[in-house]
Amino acid sequence: MSHVLYESAEHRVVVFNDLVRSEEGVQANQFLVQHRSAAALIDPGGALLYTPLSLAVSKYLPIQKLTWIIASHQDPDIIGAADRCLSYTQARIAVSRIWGRFLPHLVPHFLERARGEDRYLLLPDEGGSIPMDGAELRALPAHFLHSVGNFSFYDPVSGVLFSGDVGSSLVPSGEPYRPVEDFRAHLPRMEGFHRRYMASNRACRLWVRMVRRLQPKMIVPQHGLPFADPRVIAEFLDWLEGLSCGADVLPEPLYAA
Repeated sequence: MSHVLYESAEHRVVVFNDLVRSEEGVQANQFLVQHRSAAALIDPGGALLYTPLSLAVSKYLPIQKLTWIIASHQDPDIIGAADRCLSYTQARIAVSRIWGRFLPHLVPHFLERARGEDRYLLLPDEGGSIPMDGAELRALPAHFLHSVGNFSFYDPVSGVLFSGDVGSSLVPSGEPYRPVEDFRAHLPRMEGFHRRYMASNRACRLWVRMVRRLQPKMIVPQHGLPFADPRVIAEFLDWLEGLSCGADVLPEPLYAA
């Protein structure tokens, strides 16, 4: 299923949700950003999703016409279908330089390494700009939330922040994709995941400080439901800023020999 989050004469943002049909797969959202002739697919997933996602994207453009495949980090539900993306589209893959050297492990040996390298945009730790035919997507540092080389992506035209795993929630298949209205009621779907997968409160605080400066109109995580109400966005950021997680709460007895 797809939902248009933003649309103007030259710009469109679409979310694809609930494409994972198997109970064994992790629910995940994929995002399409189009500006004029440029089109970027954010966190497209792995082999489980490539065919249904291609069909869903074809409502907006042939998947072969994609300009960018953008990966927040290296997990299989993010970029596991890198081989198909390189083989069946002309898109370049934008990913942290930490993970760029691992991408050839996902690419069939018949695809020459030199050709693959030509099609990577390896992002430095501070992030950077991904050109979109007169616009841009901005790669923003989100390191250790939860990957060591991790990015969020911001679309200045729509004001949408693609936050990756930050803000993710665990929702059942078939639940309507709509913005969170009651953050406190929504929190139980998020808290356990964030305490385990976010590395430390310091990483959370740095990310929150950066996002507050941006003042996004919408925050859309890779898993679960989006935040769009300014009050709910503020509540989410306040909660994340004070969250003890990861190394902060690591139980010492786990390391008993």
